[in-house]
Amino acid sequence: MSAQAQNKKKSAQTAAAKKSTFGTSTKFATVPAVPGFPEGVAVHGDSVFVSGPARLGSAGTPPSAIQVYNRKDGKHELTIVIQGEDLASDHTTSNLAVDSSGQIYALSRQLGLVRFTKKGKTYQQSAYGAPLPDLRPVAGPDFTPVPNDVVFDDAGNAYVTDSLQATIFRYGPNGGAATIWFQSPLFIGNSILPLGLNGIRLDPQRKNAYFAVSTSPNNVAIGTIYRLPLVNKPTAAQLQVFHQYVAGETPDQLAFANDGRLYVSLAFSHQISFLSPTGAELGRISSQPGDELAFDNPAGIAFDSRTKSLFVVNHALFSADPAHFAVLSVFVDNPGDPLVKGQPA
Repeated sequence: MSAQAQNKKKSAQTAAAKKSTFGTSTKFATVPAVPGFPEGVAVHGDSVFVSGPARLGSAGTPPSAIQVYNRKDGKHELTIVIQGEDLASDHTTSNLAVDSSGQIYALSRQLGLVRFTKKGKTYQQSAYGAPLPDLRPVAGPDFTPVPNDVVFDDAGNAYVTDSLQATIFRYGPNGGAATIWFQSPLFIGNSILPLGLNGIRLDPQRKNAYFAVSTSPNNVAIGTIYRLPLVNKPTAAQLQVFHQYVAGETPDQLAFANDGRLYVSLAFSHQISFLSPTGAELGRISSQPGDELAFDNPAGIAFDSRTKSLFVVNHALFSADPAHFAVLSVFVDNPGDPLVKGQPA
C-alpha cells in the first residue's frame, strides 16, 4: 500500500472513531456562498436537500435555491433554482419537507409552499400552497408574513409557522389556501428581536405539535418550546410550556429522536440542546477544539438514520462568513423518528 493510500485509510479510521463518540461533529458538505445563508435540511433516499437564503435584505440578489448532496459522501450533485421570484424584492426560502415519494416542499416568502417533483436528473417545480395571508396583528406591530418551518401530519395537512404574525397556519391535504390553525400573543417576538415562531415538529406518537418561539415579548432572552394537541381546533387553555431557555439562546429548529428526546438548535449560543420526553434539558452539544468547523447560528436539523447522526445547517446569519455556510454531521447514536409524510394529490 502506498503512503498516500495509508494516510487516506488512517484519516478515514480517525473520522470513524471520532464519529462513534456522542456529540462529535464532522463537516458533511459546504453550501455555495450564493445564495448562501442556508436554513432548511431534509433527507430522502440517497439525497440530502438544503435550502436558502433565509434572511431579510435579499432584494437584488440571485434567486433562492435548494442544494442536493449525496447522502453518503456529501458530494454536491445538483442546484435546484427557485423559479418565479421577484428578485427586486426580498425573496427567501426557509425550511423543507419531503414526502414518501420523494417530492420536496419548500417554504418561500413570496411563493408559499412550493413542490418539486423529480423528473430524470432534475426537479420540476409546481405550486402547492398559496402564499401566507397578511393578517391583522394579533398584538404589537403589523408585520407581513414570514413563513419559517413546515411539517406534515398523517392526513397530509401541512402546518407552517409564521415568524412575524404569531400564527401557525395549516394547508389541507391538497394544498391551496392556508388557514389559521392557532395563534397567540405569546408568539410575538421582542421589539429588539421580533422573531417569534420558528421550528415545528410532531412527537413520535403524532399526538402533539411542538414548536419553538425564539424570543419573548417581555424578555428578549427567553425562548420557549410549546406543545399543543394535534386536534382540529386547539384552544388557548391547551397550550403548554414544554421547556424554556432563559439566557438568550434563541431556540430555532427541532428534531425528535425515536426515544422521544427532542433536539433543538440554539442559534445564538451556537449549540444543540436535547430535552427529555418530559421537557427537562439533558445536555447540550457544543463545538470542540479540533473540529473542522464550529457551529455558527445552527438552524435546520434532520436525522440521518443510516449513521445515527444529525445533519445540522450552519445558518451563519450574523457572521455572514461564506466559509461557515455548511452542513455538519453530529453523531447522537439514534436514527431519529421518521417524519410523517404528506400524501399530496
